[in-house]
Amino acid sequence: MTPTAVDLTRDPAKALSRGGLPELLDAAALWAPNRRALDFAGRKWSYREVHDLVDRAAASLERLGVGRGDRVGLCLPNSPDYVVAFFAVLRIGAIVVQCNPLYTARELEHILADSGARVLIVSDLETQIAATLEVQRRQPSLTVLCCPMPVSPPRTAPSIPSEWTRFADLPVAPPDRIYPPTDGGDAAVLQYTGGTTGAPKGAILTHGNLTANCEQIRLHLRLEQDTQHCALAVLPLFHVFALTTVLLLSVRVAAEIVLLPRFELNSLLPTIARTRPTLLSAVPTIYGAINGAAADHLPDFSSLLACISGGAPLPFDVREAFEKRTGARLVEGYGLTEASPVVTCNPIDRPPRDHSAGVALPGARIEIRALDDPLREAAVGETGEVCVRGPQVMKGYWRRDEETARVLQDGLLRTGDVGYLDEDGYLFLVDRIKDVILCGGYNVYPRVIEDALYEHPAVAEAIALGMPDAYRGETPHAFVALRTGMTVTPEALRVHLAERLSKIEMPAVIEVRPSLPRTAVGKLSRKDLRAAIEEGRSAAGPPPSVTAP
Repeated sequence: MTPTAVDLTRDPAKALSRGGLPELLDAAALWAPNRRALDFAGRKWSYREVHDLVDRAAASLERLGVGRGDRVGLCLPNSPDYVVAFFAVLRIGAIVVQCNPLYTARELEHILADSGARVLIVSDLETQIAATLEVQRRQPSLTVLCCPMPVSPPRTAPSIPSEWTRFADLPVAPPDRIYPPTDGGDAAVLQYTGGTTGAPKGAILTHGNLTANCEQIRLHLRLEQDTQHCALAVLPLFHVFALTTVLLLSVRVAAEIVLLPRFELNSLLPTIARTRPTLLSAVPTIYGAINGAAADHLPDFSSLLACISGGAPLPFDVREAFEKRTGARLVEGYGLTEASPVVTCNPIDRPPRDHSAGVALPGARIEIRALDDPLREAAVGETGEVCVRGPQVMKGYWRRDEETARVLQDGLLRTGDVGYLDEDGYLFLVDRIKDVILCGGYNVYPRVIEDALYEHPAVAEAIALGMPDAYRGETPHAFVALRTGMTVTPEALRVHLAERLSKIEMPAVIEVRPSLPRTAVGKLSRKDLRAAIEEGRSAAGPPPSVTAP
């Protein structure tokens, strides 16, 4: 039995959002049991084998006490354990809380406390063990399951705390439990994001949201399941872009997923040569790195049917150079966590519209609302706030009713991004209302950096900005003013931040200034600071003092 075709002629939202994520895996294991499902560190698993591992893990988690509606933190690099744990949690009706393995202890603690996660599944990498132990000291009721991570060169497996359980050592429970079909409206994933404003919060992505979005992408890319596709998972699956466009889309068409724990160009290029992938989802930083590789290191890219760029704007010259060097087609899309995440993408069967993020996916609708009147839909070519309707739009923010009401209005998602539609429905983005820094495909929130800086006793004022970066797209820069009579060096501030921020959030530049600009009402002004920096580039003056006046 193969999945039935989706009829979008009557009710696109209903047609796309039916069913749940475990049923995607059930279908793949039923109609393609012997197809390769996973490729990792030299080992391969079929869809039948993965399905069996998921059912056994689900039964074991249930025996551990995990039940319907419970939240389970998943803090793993790309690995078979991630895939098995993800579907096992959903199989029993629990909710996956996506966690970045690079989180500091404080960041991890916030997400676990906010979500109310009872269980955390982590790797046995030393940095993760240390961060998790610190969290567990403050949340002693947290149950921790640990997964071994093979690394190269081989290492001695670290010892884990006696109260932790290795994921593979859970009491073996036979998969004899019959679970009811998943309701598309049930929460599946809490994906933490800064939303349109403020500190990170959990976007509630339902089973229907995620199954709909992977089906929308499949229809847009015209992928069929009659031949085996191969998807390269170089982006981390805890990132919603990779979750949907790599893991879920692959399971939908029973594709092989080649898992890479992290991006390293010297590993990526040989993997492409070995596995001959047909699908590649990546951020502009990765495509730019491929462009910079020596010609004699480039593999044959002819197997790739579609290369998708997301997570940050794709520079025109990066796309042009990639297509020229590899002969592969690269298309840019646009999305956000609250839309599961993909909203638009350039077609793969005709030339892309330069500088455009593409057209709306099947079943989705883009509305441009006037900036001076959100109730008025802007005309073609008129700039306004990008708003989205569709089956992929989130249910809301976890326990944030006011925030939800601010961005979800009558089914319309206000993205906080500014753009316009041309006469053919292509979306062009021109600005961002929010201040999120798009750093190599990751969202970095200025407020997190600023709050960490304010914890230093010498810091009186702080502003974090995203500055252009040829490699990452943007990189964080921090600017501080000091308390009267106090002195501190950028190096000392960097040491201070190292205990509070992840490597991605760490500012590339920390600059101490006599003062920071403010608005007429006394608020610190990022806009005026950015303008002053731009002016300074053309008329650079002496470096600022490191001591407050």
